[in-house]
Amino acid sequence: MRYEHVDTTVLDADALVALAVSPAPAVKAPVGAWSSADGAVRLEIRTDGTYAGKVLGRKRPARGTYALEDGRLTLSDVSGLHTAVHVGDDVLEMAGHRLGRAS
Repeated sequence: MRYEHVDTTVLDADALVALAVSPAPAVKAPVGAWSSADGAVRLEIRTDGTYAGKVLGRKRPARGTYALEDGRLTLSDVSGLHTAVHVGDDVLEMAGHRLGRAS
């Protein structure tokens, strides 16, 4: 029987070190207009670090500032409410709502 040598090395030591010290890719603020499929939540994220939105059933419009850290957006409403938002590929998930880019 004849055996051929198969190189099973996936990453060498240099590649592993490079991966370990490489910075994570930067996540950018999802600037623009967003809306839930049912229209219950609308959100506009602005380049100046502020946001404005409407939530069905809420008397006052939502507005305030946002902070982006580790792929997570935190909305800080002027009323003192803080809402965590997960930023995905062309989707925002917040408080049980899934928002896509508004057209």
